[in-house]
Amino acid sequence: MASSRLKEKYHKEVVPFLKEKFQYKSVMQVPKVVKISINKGIGDAVSDKKLIDQGVEELTTITGQKAVATKAKQSISNFKLREEMPIGARVTLRGEKMYEFMDRLMSVALPRVRDFRGISEKGFDGRGNYTIGVKEQIIFPEISIDKVNRISGMNITFVTTANSDEESLELLKAFGLPFANTKN
Repeated sequence: MASSRLKEKYHKEVVPFLKEKFQYKSVMQVPKVVKISINKGIGDAVSDKKLIDQGVEELTTITGQKAVATKAKQSISNFKLREEMPIGARVTLRGEKMYEFMDRLMSVALPRVRDFRGISEKGFDGRGNYTIGVKEQIIFPEISIDKVNRISGMNITFVTTANSDEESLELLKAFGLPFANTKN
């Protein structure tokens, strides 16, 4: 398989930039993206089981890797939810597929968001991981609008080896993720 553009960019541009900026002594200290987790909650699946299959199929189409259904951990009577009922879909990308997905997200999908002004810097968790919420799955060109019967969103989490949010932010910026300028 041909090496992806972003993987080459990481080794040629991102590593030297971060090594100098944070004064790392070794290249091995430079943070990297380990995996990307994509989760899609499908709340209406309690009443319509076909929605889970559609959600899994959409995630599989978007990522190029088989998605799996997620199940409820506990029963909640107010939501008519039983333990082990399927309530969402998820997929975890690593390696080449991760870089390919990241490339498509930055260059194709995010620019298709209506009134897009950049992604928020508020999605960091304190341990160097970043989560972005996508409101509509139709921003991905792999999804045919004709086949979509319900607009749904998903969470995309970038799991990194960074020790702090600041390092993670610089890593993702160096890759080219379009962060909004929120420094007022």
